[in-house]
Amino acid sequence: MNRILSKSEYLFLHSKHTYSVRQISTLIEPKAFVNGSWVSSNSGAVFSVHDPSNGSHLIDVPDMDEHDTTKAILAASRAFKSWKETTGKERSQILRRFFNVCQEHQEELARILTLEQGKPLPEAKGEIVYGNSYLEWFSEEARRGYGDVVPSPDKTKEFILVREPIGVAAMITPWNFPNAMLARKAAAALASGCTCVVKPSPDTPLSALAFASLAQKAGVPDGVINIITTSKNLESVSKTICENTDIKALSFTGSTRIGKLLYNQCSSTIKKISLELGGNAPFIVFDSADVDAAVKGLMASKFRNVGQTCVSSNRIFVQSGIYEAFINALKENIMGSLVLGNGLADGVNQGPLINERQVQNVEHLVEEALEHGAKVILGGKRASNLGQLFYEPTLMTDVLPNMRIFKEEIFGPVVSIIKFETEEEAIHMANDTQVGLAGYLYSNNIIAYYF
Repeated sequence: MNRILSKSEYLFLHSKHTYSVRQISTLIEPKAFVNGSWVSSNSGAVFSVHDPSNGSHLIDVPDMDEHDTTKAILAASRAFKSWKETTGKERSQILRRFFNVCQEHQEELARILTLEQGKPLPEAKGEIVYGNSYLEWFSEEARRGYGDVVPSPDKTKEFILVREPIGVAAMITPWNFPNAMLARKAAAALASGCTCVVKPSPDTPLSALAFASLAQKAGVPDGVINIITTSKNLESVSKTICENTDIKALSFTGSTRIGKLLYNQCSSTIKKISLELGGNAPFIVFDSADVDAAVKGLMASKFRNVGQTCVSSNRIFVQSGIYEAFINALKENIMGSLVLGNGLADGVNQGPLINERQVQNVEHLVEEALEHGAKVILGGKRASNLGQLFYEPTLMTDVLPNMRIFKEEIFGPVVSIIKFETEEEAIHMANDTQVGLAGYLYSNNIIAYYF
């Protein structure tokens, strides 16, 4: 049966796992990080960071505004003048030290991540390993800033392509992978000779602050990495980043809605932009598929980070010949393997959703689907015995293309099943979306993989 901790068990875990973040980490300062120093906001304003599993207060950090942001950009711009002159070998050595320091602090980084984001500790440890791998990779790539010689139509001339660091790179990072997405963006920028201004999500700023602390320990020069924490001033800070002419590139991971706004705001300064936005991944299971293998794959894709990933399976298409067998096997797996609770507790593999807004979004999608004929086989409601941000792993059938849950990214632990008859029908429904990012297919017929 699906293992959900009893209220008494969970209250015990609350008492056992309620911390101030300073109790488990020396890496976190209640400050932002600008030009190598821990700083308060110019206004003195702060906002609170909470543990989503129990709502406990972790720490207050500066609520910075556009004036603070401009100072951080100026620090990064000044640091760029010397950082761009370092050799690839020098940057490689610094990044390698950074990687080594992060490796030494894996456990601490994972606990910070679980506290502020809620994901189970084993999953958090996996993210830290993943994030650190980018530092390792780009420590090697820093040596390979190769140019090129391009053939010329004029025999008296030669075209030489030289790769140069573009300047200050801004990074707006998400709450679902606050360590790994920052490491991926920052490591590439540093390897190239660029400096960084980072605005983490207000839900998860602590991973970014810990990242900056370790960068300093590793010898990353002052001003090369700057962390701006903000909550109430999200719009003005983001607008400042997009419109400041010293920012030459922007990398954003987050929702499609916000990505469009940033894209528009960057247009006046013609920045280079990298956007990783929302998904609506199809997961297609044909009659010829190994049902057990398909269920195993779906469990891994759907319930990682409680479904809060942009490549999570969102629409599950199952062919009619194996439909009942697939539903039964999936139901058994959900009930038998998923354990909800505090991410620091042993055995837990499903944490809370990130905030009340996200829980309400999942609730509305499920409610709207039920109103239009979908059925709930498992779950379908909050796990109220655990806390306000826990949502039960949910299995829904009879989902149709006209429902919001089919059209929109769920970002929660809800499996929505759509039955199909023919390959053509599955392909048509899978492609009936404006977004991409990922897709999954299970079949023992090799031809199906090339439709």
